[in-house]
Amino acid sequence: MDLEKILNKKELTKEDLIYLIKLKDKEEINKLYKKAYKVKEKNVAKKVYYRGIIEFSNICTKDCYYCGIRKSNTNVHRFNMEEKEILESAKWCYDNRYGSLVLQSGERMDEENTEYVEQLLRKIKKISNNKLGITLSLGEQSKETFEKWFKAGAHRYLLRIETTKEKLYNEIHPQDHSFQNRVRCLKDLKEVGYQVGTGVMIGLPNQTEEDLVNDIMRFKEWDIDMIGMGPYVIHTETPMGKIAVNTKEEKNRRFELGLKMIALARLYLKDINIASTTALQALNPIGRELGLKAGANILMPVITHKNYRKDYQLYEDKPCIDDDADECKSCLLNRVKTVGDEIMYDQWGDSPHWEKRIK
Repeated sequence: MDLEKILNKKELTKEDLIYLIKLKDKEEINKLYKKAYKVKEKNVAKKVYYRGIIEFSNICTKDCYYCGIRKSNTNVHRFNMEEKEILESAKWCYDNRYGSLVLQSGERMDEENTEYVEQLLRKIKKISNNKLGITLSLGEQSKETFEKWFKAGAHRYLLRIETTKEKLYNEIHPQDHSFQNRVRCLKDLKEVGYQVGTGVMIGLPNQTEEDLVNDIMRFKEWDIDMIGMGPYVIHTETPMGKIAVNTKEEKNRRFELGLKMIALARLYLKDINIASTTALQALNPIGRELGLKAGANILMPVITHKNYRKDYQLYEDKPCIDDDADECKSCLLNRVKTVGDEIMYDQWGDSPHWEKRIK
């Protein structure tokens, strides 16, 4: 197959995507990234939008085999941020012109948590004069809960599928976790009116390159608006982390796959929002910059108070846990400058794909 011909196609086939994800030559891989960056420039511009993440609780009812805050991990110091602390972080996000924030926590479906989040949304909208965009990343919920939160002011929702291959999904989750329910939630979110985001872990045990290509094709089939995905980074206090290969070579392989997946998603889906995640930086000091160069256009700086960051580790070696929000802001500014992109302050940065979808 001819790399140049593939990269210049208007529409890629599955065979094209498999060829691209299997590239080994460094020069050819760089050509892939450069092409993806050009597609990004054409479809979403050389602009970066911030989503300030507030990780307000690590209490979780789920027991995913890969996650550091899974309910069975008794070594985690559990916390719930007080409403006052969350609103202070939201106000910092607004005052520093981030334009948008993410409320993230472990998964809970109880009525108390549903009402708590609903009130948080209304209060964040009030203190920001209705100007802060709000994304939720709070796991599986009922359609009624999704509707409540949407009416209260959330307009984007990130629910990672982790893998679109049901057999592999079942391998990395306990039996009481349902792949079909996860898919149901994504459909419900779209019906409610959210901009819908999902994503996968890249480099899982037993995951093939074809599986990853199928993930990207499934994102298109599902008409997804935004993607937040990253390389699998282990946590040793999890069932998967205890058995996963974690050599330097394996980390490098997962990191490169992470960048390739960003590039392929940009080439195949073109006008969606794609995050350059902190998991990339966990494996490479300049991982997030390289993610932007490979086609990503979203950064999600953590603005959780420093006192809680060390207790919200889904994986190990998470960057920035000793920094405060101001330090992260300064650091990210310098990182984006090295890429040549422009940070768009005071803007929600909605997915162009979503804007076309709702017309």
